Formats: sequence, C-alpha cells, structure tokens
Amino acid sequence: VTPIRTERWVPVSNHTAVEHFEISLQTPSGEISTAVGVPTSFVPITAILPLMRSLGEEAQVLEQRRLLQAGERVSCEKGCAACCRMLVPISVPEAFALTNTIDRLDQNERNRLLSKLDLAQQQLARAGILKQLSSLADSSEPLSDEAIEPLNRAYYALRMPCPFLDNETCSIYADRPAACRELAVTSPATECQDMTTPTVQPVPVAVRLSTALSLLWADLTGTAPRLIPLPLAVDWARRHKEEQTNQWAGTELFEKAMDKIWRYLSQEKARRSNAG
Repeated sequence: VTPIRTERWVPVSNHTAVEHFEISLQTPSGEISTAVGVPTSFVPITAILPLMRSLGEEAQVLEQRRLLQAGERVSCEKGCAACCRMLVPISVPEAFALTNTIDRLDQNERNRLLSKLDLAQQQLARAGILKQLSSLADSSEPLSDEAIEPLNRAYYALRMPCPFLDNETCSIYADRPAACRELAVTSPATECQDMTTPTVQPVPVAVRLSTALSLLWADLTGTAPRLIPLPLAVDWARRHKEEQTNQWAGTELFEKAMDKIWRYLSQEKARRSNAG
C-alpha cells in the first residue's frame, strides 16, 4: 500500500517557535507518514484537534482504499443521514472545541442551535433517559461498551435527529465529532434504515479518536476517561469552562496524543489478527 504523506501543523502564530517531528503510523491498512510542526509554547487541549482529526481521516482513507481493492465501496453519500439518529459520544476536548465553534457563530445562528439542543434534551427527558445520559457524562468511573449498550439502544429507538442536522445535512460538518467522521458503511444505504440490523456492514475503524482523546484528557488531568453524549456536550463544557483554560507545552501534548494513537493502533492490529 502506498503510504499517505501529509504536512500537518498544530495551529500556531507567526511568532511562536515550533519543534519539528517526523512520525510514521502503521495502521492495519497501511502507513501514514507525516511531518508535524509543534509549538514549544503552552497551548490549550483544543490545539491538538486539527492534527488528530487529519490523522484519523487519513487512516480511514486507507481503510476505504483497502475495501475498494477488495471490490467493495462506501455507500454513504451527502443527504444520507440515517446514522444521525444514533447516540454520538464525544471527548472532553471535542466538547470544548464544539462550544467554541458555536460561540463564534452570529447570535441568530447560535441561538437557533442552542434552542435545538434544548429541545433535544426535553425529548430525552420525556423519554426517561436524560438523567442516565447526564450520569454518563459526569461519571467518575470509565464505563464498558456493554454497560452503555442499553442506553445506546434506548436513544436510537427514539429516532431523534441530531440537533445539528438541518434538512438531512450536518450544519457543523467541518467541526463534526470524530465518531461521525468514522462511521461509514459498505452495505446498501437502504439497510441503514435500521442501524441495529446485522446486515449493516460498517467500515472498520483503525483508531477511534474520541476514545484516544478521552484517554489523553484523563492522562493530562488525572481524571477518569469520559465520553459525553453530543446533545449534552455544550452544557457540559460550559459547566467546566475553567478546565478549558488549562494549557500544556505543545510538545508534551503532541507526545502524549501520539502515545494514545500508537497504543490504540497496536491494540486494533492485535484484535484483527486474533479475529483471523
């Protein structure tokens, strides 16, 4: 497989000193070779997101390329938003970044999205799962996939459109969560009318960035890894806005982030090897 090579930079000002790194990520479907300029100054956790997102997307390009070579193709297209009724978990860094994105919008658009988030929470409360979702966001202990699965199913049973969905199109596409970026299928689009059916064939994910970012935040802050349900993310970020002011040396942030990605990739490669 031909390696993907990109030049990615953690955002810095023109006067910020940077340290240059060459990294090579061996994914289950090929290699990503990347040159990165990392600020030596102190930066917030959200500064690492553009790099993490680009690495995740490039890993998925390799996954899709492998499937294409095997005669399969991704069936997802713009306007096909069946998956936008699923519970989307996001990491703390993503919650902070999403809140910043909303705060930069003009007042009318900001109020419109905040109103849709409020309506979503009202619907979740009527369905009797808002408290469970809030407990998930504030849990001091990491929860297993098995423990969360009943909540996933209860949420999906509502078929509630994502609050950021407008006319079956994502209104925050450039800033959408990692979980949304990673979900694609090779089965016919008609199968996605019920995402719980075994006939839905998702594209394998080399590294789940929401998990990697959750582990990164936990490592930096000495807290438990947490994932926040998307409809609650902005409220959660506002309640923890003081934590967003924390900053770390850019090189420390980069090295710890890469460690989380490398560990996840190693585990995923071992899992696929064991699965045969």
